[in-house]
Amino acid sequence: MIVDITEKSTIIRRASASGVLCVSPTVVSEVHEGATKKGDVRNSASLAAILAVKKTPLSLPHCHPIPIEGCNVEWQEVENGLKCVVTVSTTSKTGVEMEALCGVSTALLCAWDMLKPILKDSSGQYPDTKISDITVISKLKIPTEN
Repeated sequence: MIVDITEKSTIIRRASASGVLCVSPTVVSEVHEGATKKGDVRNSASLAAILAVKKTPLSLPHCHPIPIEGCNVEWQEVENGLKCVVTVSTTSKTGVEMEALCGVSTALLCAWDMLKPILKDSSGQYPDTKISDITVISKLKIPTEN
């Protein structure tokens, strides 16, 4: 079932989500320098985030397909790795939190995939790599003028 939102008002909605790919400072440096074999990690992962935001209802069947009017992806180098923040905006009857969460999750997965050759240990495992702290950091609703 998809929740009926027919009676809800169309308003401006914005949500931001963030998460961290926990990696060593050496890996962060390689990303910063663009020295990875698979190319620019942040650029590729940002594109993956945007695609995930646009396709959220295909992954989460209870989400309404809504017009995505804005999507911004930012990266920060943090003490324990690479932090991604995805902000999504729309003018719609339902929010964009799930879109922001899908975007940040996909960006971090894409980054991990691109970094696999330098993240694996000698037995092919990832003992020091994890994705953490995925959360909605803000949600905004602004009524539109009629």
